[in-house]
Amino acid sequence: MDNRCIGVFDSGLGGLTCVKEIMKILPNENIVYFGDTGRVPYGTRSAETLIKYTVSDIRFLKQFNPKLIVIACGTASATALDVVKNKFDVNIMGVVVPSASAAAAATKNGRIGVIGTSRSINSGKYEQTLKSIDKGFKVFSKACPMFVPLVENGYLDAKVTYMIAEEYLAPLISAKVDTIILGCTHYPLIKKVIGDIVGESVTLIDSGKEVARQIRFEIESGKVEAAGEHSGNRFYISDRVESFTDMAEMFLETKIEGEVEKIDIEKYMV
Repeated sequence: MDNRCIGVFDSGLGGLTCVKEIMKILPNENIVYFGDTGRVPYGTRSAETLIKYTVSDIRFLKQFNPKLIVIACGTASATALDVVKNKFDVNIMGVVVPSASAAAAATKNGRIGVIGTSRSINSGKYEQTLKSIDKGFKVFSKACPMFVPLVENGYLDAKVTYMIAEEYLAPLISAKVDTIILGCTHYPLIKKVIGDIVGESVTLIDSGKEVARQIRFEIESGKVEAAGEHSGNRFYISDRVESFTDMAEMFLETKIEGEVEKIDIEKYMV
């Protein structure tokens, strides 16, 4: 048994949907979460800045001696994972490959949609990964920059959310996709809205859920050792604690265990 933690980080709150799924599928695992709320959003940053931020986030989590680190941010996964994964002596996992693999398995017509931040979509990483699985896939990508602020302001099923989602999703509906990757960890909170618009015939791939399933597979296959007992999760952020807790519990759909601590992430910049 290996009771060392699984480190998870995101630009803010969205990665908590990934934490929620890990807690559900692997309840014995101990999680240390870092939300970089002081430097959010990542979706509009340059690739150079994203890589610097990702390195500092990993350096912070490394002090907890994690057995695995998850880049729960779709933007950082798409832009920085390939650059940083060989810089550290720890297994680092992103959300792109698990999500793409699930979409590849789910699609019946080979027409797959991807929605995410502008940076994530512009990176082309989802399309590249899907094409590496099957060159015949037709991939239709759409940046949805308004989804994150809508979620973070609590507009989870509001009329305005439906209106904006209808506009964003129209090209994917026209393209007759039968599978859509929710390429940002905020998007599962408006999964019902997206599902209502695209219809029941379209499979929605939740990146947080697929990461949790991938971790379970890594444990079952012996690549990562399971924890023997759950000793508690820890939460860290880089901005005000007061504005974090209530929103975090919405993402987790449960009360936060223990303390939430603010840290100075600039200390971990190279």
